[in-house]
Amino acid sequence: MITTDFVPGSPCWLDLGSPDVPAAARFYSAVLGWEYESMDVGEDMEGGMFRKDGKIVGGLGKLTEEGARSAWMIYYSVADADATLQAVKRAGGTVRVPPMDLDEWGRMAQFSDPQGGQFAVWQPGTNKGVELVDEPGSLSWTELYTTDDAAAKEFYGGVFGWQYGDMAMPGGGGTYTLITPAGLPEERMQGGLMKLTAKDLALTGGRPYWHPIFAVADCDAAVAKVVENGGSVQMGPDDAEGVGRLAVCVDPSNADFVVLAPESS
Repeated sequence: MITTDFVPGSPCWLDLGSPDVPAAARFYSAVLGWEYESMDVGEDMEGGMFRKDGKIVGGLGKLTEEGARSAWMIYYSVADADATLQAVKRAGGTVRVPPMDLDEWGRMAQFSDPQGGQFAVWQPGTNKGVELVDEPGSLSWTELYTTDDAAAKEFYGGVFGWQYGDMAMPGGGGTYTLITPAGLPEERMQGGLMKLTAKDLALTGGRPYWHPIFAVADCDAAVAKVVENGGSVQMGPDDAEGVGRLAVCVDPSNADFVVLAPESS
């Protein structure tokens, strides 16, 4: 499970790059019950924070990278962003944004894995990350769709020291790999990765990508809100044994995410 102790290699932050910040704020407020708080982020910039019950659950900013698609970026906590950069290079990844300080809050960097999956890291200063996880309306899981699961496991294992456990998908649907931060027990699993063909990754033209899974109290109600507010559903809602009821969704700007109503224990 995801927590807010943010051990190295665990997800600690996420933000959305959107071409229309006000529209994105309205959409996620309707779907997940978030409140949007605009911030002064500099000249020619636009963005702010999402809150749930007063607690920060993520960020939102104007999409500025030419040719980039709207997407959620997931950040993983690290002790040293510069050391992580070297680990990424050794493992065959590339640097998208080199380590940079964000005032006293912390130090961030963005990378791509060898297959093209984009992710980010956060070296905490005064800000460790989001304030609410694993509750309705907050991040509860992270997931990588990749064209090469073996290469992905090798890369991220080298960068973060992640531990893996493979499980068979129901109905012969392949293998799903569960991810746990280094040195932690299995109950601290934080995400997974799954092999798909390039043609199944239409959102990115065949390039692997990470996406967030948000916990919700009612999956079908959340899906109805997605559709009512201009989004669409790629898959589901479906029941996953031992997991819960989930749906893969896309917001009006084509950023993907999953809503999951966890199975009652």
